[in-house]
Amino acid sequence: MSAEIASNRRAFHNYQILEKIEAGIALQGTEVKSIRAGFANLNNAFARVENNEVYLYDADIQPYERASHTQHEPKRRRKLLLHKTEIAKLFSASATEGQTLVALRLYWKNSRVKVEIGVGRGKSTIDKRHDLKEKAVKRETDRAMSAFNRRHG
Repeated sequence: MSAEIASNRRAFHNYQILEKIEAGIALQGTEVKSIRAGFANLNNAFARVENNEVYLYDADIQPYERASHTQHEPKRRRKLLLHKTEIAKLFSASATEGQTLVALRLYWKNSRVKVEIGVGRGKSTIDKRHDLKEKAVKRETDRAMSAFNRRHG
């Protein structure tokens, strides 16, 4: 059971995702409250390996309105919780030329917030056009199949 909180749809358009890894995320109490209220945004969010730790940058979690005197920074750097082998794998992937670590989605898993990190390689405009063309062709074939099934079903 995993309920999606936020997704980065732009990442699938701009990057070819080679591998996905699930990570925990270290949050403050007001951030969790704000996420429960639906104020999380992953557009332009990415991860970086620093000192054998992985951090998430540009994940926008808006401040919680009903918080007391303590409040969190909306776009602060957040630590991701991973095993050492996963960190080593991400470090070697991000060190490769042309690959980056992109936040794909934020979701609930057993009452904990998880983030899915993808190892992505940037797409060229030709690849993007090719993907759009494939998506349009698939949409048309699905429409034709459903119309056929309605008539003959």
